[in-house]
Amino acid sequence: MKILTILGARPQFIKAGALSREFSKHNQIDEVIVHTGQHFDKNMSDVFFDEMEIPKPKYNLGINSLTHGAMTGRMIEEIEKILFKESPDLLLVYGDTNSTLAGALAAKKMHIPVAHVEAGLRSFNMKMPEEINRILTDRISDYLFCPTEQSFENLKKEGFDNLENKVVNVGDVMNDAVLFYSMKPNERNILKLDNDYILCTIHRQENTDDIKRLTDIISAINELSKSVKVLIPLHPRTKQKIKDLNIKVEADIVEPVGYVQMLNLIKNSRLVLTDSGGIQKEAYILKKYCVTLRNETEWVELINNGVNVLVGADKAKIISAVRDRLNASFNSDVNLYGGGTASKKIIDYLLSDFKCKF
Repeated sequence: MKILTILGARPQFIKAGALSREFSKHNQIDEVIVHTGQHFDKNMSDVFFDEMEIPKPKYNLGINSLTHGAMTGRMIEEIEKILFKESPDLLLVYGDTNSTLAGALAAKKMHIPVAHVEAGLRSFNMKMPEEINRILTDRISDYLFCPTEQSFENLKKEGFDNLENKVVNVGDVMNDAVLFYSMKPNERNILKLDNDYILCTIHRQENTDDIKRLTDIISAINELSKSVKVLIPLHPRTKQKIKDLNIKVEADIVEPVGYVQMLNLIKNSRLVLTDSGGIQKEAYILKKYCVTLRNETEWVELINNGVNVLVGADKAKIISAVRDRLNASFNSDVNLYGGGTASKKIIDYLLSDFKCKF
């Protein structure tokens, strides 16, 4: 069984680290990895293949720094060429990036089955490019592997029971990855820190491309920095925006870090302040409260269980939410993401279904 895997962004590298490790245990699976190049900064891309111990991509398309339409179109064109050459039995996509949608579209039009890992997530904000990518990818995928009960229910409500897609709640491969990689020694670019800091990340376009939102978020961070260290591994795009706008940042800024070190920073922090979807989950799995710099999240179960709070870009809400949780003991033993068995369930399901077909 030949599987063509499309990767392009940090969360996908992480998930692939968990699933590719399981693929390697099965001699009947041949995985071919395509890296679209969507995340092009070396610290944000190449390092993940090293740390995740993922096989090097057979193809690297180098497609980035384009508009959404141009990027997606170029990816479809190049992925289609690879599909003709490789003739895989299945195309596998992760998450909600332009790479995800491009891969799914290219394969579906060539009648190649598509498996979507992390299906069914919804933020219900159609202004987010990621939301559009999720919805379209789900609709044309043959296998929809849901990470949570809520994502499974979302697809039921959208009528997927009446379609030919196969919808399965397997748990979250991110949970598999966090449990495995958080136990690895942190050998790369180690920051010598105590555990008296807030870890903060800012990268979403809704925050970086809106001057008021970005200014208000930084203002809140500057206020918090007066009483507690705020550590920011700064995304290249955010760094450039702050420079262009001449915004003063009084937090401790460091270069982007690899995945193992990010897990280490989360583990040793007092809490997490972020607009990242993946880091919201990583914080929960590593038993840290999270304050999320967004108006909505696809990970609604974190909000419902009281371990995450949405504050948008409201300065007062950010400061209040952080201070309320800064010294609170983490309190949640609920298993929200499958407990670390999602990768095995996905592979078992695919192998079983393909045996039935051939």
